[in-house]
Amino acid sequence: MQGLMMDRPLLISSLLEHAESTHPNSEIVSRRCEGDIHRYQMRDAARRSRQLANVLRSLDIQPGDRIATLAWNGYRHFELYFGVSGYGAVLHTINPRLFAEQLVYIINHAEDRYIFVDLTFVPLLEAIQDKINAVEGIIVMCDADHMPETSLTNVHCYETLLAQQSDDFSWPQFDERSAASMCYTSGTTGNPKGVLYSHRSTVIHAMGSIGEEALGLASTSCFLPVVPMFHVNAWGTPYSAAITGAKQVFPGPGMDGASLWELIDTEQPDLLLGVPTVWLMLLNHMDAIGKTLESVQNVVVGGAAAPYSMIKAFQEKHDAFLIHAWGMTEMSPIGTVNSYNAVMASLPLEQRYQLQLKQGRPIYGVEMKIIDDKGESLPHDGVAFGRLLVRGPWIVSSYYKHDDNSSFIDGWFDTGDVATIDENNYLNIVDRSKDVIKSGGEWISSIDLENAAVGHPDLVECCVIGARHEKWDERPLLLAVRKEGSWVSEDDIRQFLSDKIAKWWMPDAIVFVDELPHTATGKLLKINLRKQYENYLLEQTPA
Repeated sequence: MQGLMMDRPLLISSLLEHAESTHPNSEIVSRRCEGDIHRYQMRDAARRSRQLANVLRSLDIQPGDRIATLAWNGYRHFELYFGVSGYGAVLHTINPRLFAEQLVYIINHAEDRYIFVDLTFVPLLEAIQDKINAVEGIIVMCDADHMPETSLTNVHCYETLLAQQSDDFSWPQFDERSAASMCYTSGTTGNPKGVLYSHRSTVIHAMGSIGEEALGLASTSCFLPVVPMFHVNAWGTPYSAAITGAKQVFPGPGMDGASLWELIDTEQPDLLLGVPTVWLMLLNHMDAIGKTLESVQNVVVGGAAAPYSMIKAFQEKHDAFLIHAWGMTEMSPIGTVNSYNAVMASLPLEQRYQLQLKQGRPIYGVEMKIIDDKGESLPHDGVAFGRLLVRGPWIVSSYYKHDDNSSFIDGWFDTGDVATIDENNYLNIVDRSKDVIKSGGEWISSIDLENAAVGHPDLVECCVIGARHEKWDERPLLLAVRKEGSWVSEDDIRQFLSDKIAKWWMPDAIVFVDELPHTATGKLLKINLRKQYENYLLEQTPA
């Protein structure tokens, strides 16, 4: 027997219709590439999204066609999120930090028909335009007065196109399992892989992400998403904002500490979302100017693990609670969130910090387990290390136009992470499977060792890799970037680490470098470092 309930499709356009009718006055603030601060309301975004849909119709865009963006976080990008997907086309957000060859591959692989681009990234397209011949046109997201001189062909002005169209458009109804948007992985090993999100998965993810156990968004919230809209849909927050009516503050190209502080000071957000490197810049800037983040209550960190020193700095200097979150492009992306709860409230501060270091518990919709090399499930005791597998309604089932199915195991997705899960279902990411250091049959977490080392006040960033060792197979090698003007020594670092890690985890060598390489999403890029330093310990001769 089936229930007698209405069956309405879960479409992204329905989120915008809800926002326009229920939260029309919700404010959207953006720092523009033009240099100024733009303000408007949700009703304006909804109206302009309908105009955009009419633009797509005038360009003969068909359902399922891919429409790409190369853009910062801003109100025009927000309009594309709803105008493109609501129309029935597929929004393809492209990470502009990728190498030129990867940009070409992604654009051609997705078969993008048009690309919407911010002023900042016009030169990127000029450099590769002869290799993306299938692209029919480029739309620069500015007004006529700011249109750049460019060698690009078939170029249009965004504001001019919108002005030519009516805001009278009825959002079409179609299968909720239709593709809505797509995002490619950063491609640290081989070509990037395409993840194709559906309307259904996106709406369910948005509903799952707004509760108190997740991001805690409401109509009274004001949040600043520094996580890019070109990377996993800004963790789904544009859709979450449409549901809740939360005020959005978009940083545009201003990702440095001073620019972020200016927006925080004027707009008073209570929630910040971004990767650790961004928050390190903000914390350093706040120290330099002697100010505190008085309006900020919560800081969500994802993309990489936040070190203990960052958790402590936000709490003790700014009275802000750091929330670890974990997910992947393949997970839309939210999987777990380490939100504040009654257990944390009862803990002494130091014990709470230790719990905050974990990636948190799964939100409803995400199931997870860890397995050994034989595929057997491991206990959730906080001790057993295993490969992390996940499944759920917003988790990828296969890659777009890709034959490699090795990551999919009996209905589960193999994340490539090594993790522990404790008896309360708290996830702790120990390492990427390719980054864990196997020393004499025991595992050393490069992530934990990096986070311990970067707490030293004279270090800016650290990277730990496994280097070949004659006796132990692998031993940890620490690569460290000193703060400007610092001459902290190897012995100083060892002394600092001595009471923070197990004795046998101590790096066999510490190498000071000027900078460390990163992926397009801001994560440490270890593959080349492993090649460069794999024999470092074997090549060292005793003094």
